Amino acid sequence: MSLDSPIGILGGSFDPVHHGHLRSALDICDALSLSSVHLLPNYISPHKSVSHASDHHRLAMLKLATANCPQLAIDEQELKTNNACFTVDTLEKLRAHYPNSPLCFLMGMDSLRSFTHWHRWQDILKLCHLVVSARPGWEVPSDGDSAALLAQHQTTDYRQLHQQMAGNIFLHQAYPLSISSSDIRALCRNEQSCQFLVPDSVNEYIAKHQLYR
Repeated sequence: MSLDSPIGILGGSFDPVHHGHLRSALDICDALSLSSVHLLPNYISPHKSVSHASDHHRLAMLKLATANCPQLAIDEQELKTNNACFTVDTLEKLRAHYPNSPLCFLMGMDSLRSFTHWHRWQDILKLCHLVVSARPGWEVPSDGDSAALLAQHQTTDYRQLHQQMAGNIFLHQAYPLSISSSDIRALCRNEQSCQFLVPDSVNEYIAKHQLYR
């Protein structure tokens, strides 16, 4: 049985979404010939101080940012649960919805280093591949749990992400855009411009609603 083209999954708070998120997702989509990358905004409790913009605003900015890019889709499932979700639970729902498509979960090297401490991490690798962005300043693990995980699951051939449903780890050289949501929020707090760090539509939305001030 031939498989459908793989789907990328990129989770995050997107608080706010910026060009680093968007360029990285599009770069991986093109480089690995994925059918699309689904941006998955995490639910953040309104009672937690780590939430800077509401779910409504974060989702609105994502929709504005991706309006002209058909390769990037938005998956609202974690927002609709109105509760924090484990990655494995979200992937199980995606697997049920896309039974014939390999899933590629996108993460940074920092997340790979802590991956073996994630809830039911062994089951995650049964549900998807991991595509790990190697960013400047993060070395590929040479010992410990992460190195053992790479020794067992790493592939250097992206075609295996198309030929198997799950279980591989592929290291991708990330597009070098060093932008962070926290830096953008700091600029907004200081009433400085974040133009060219976020799409113009997102910049206008932040200004209109006076977010992060």
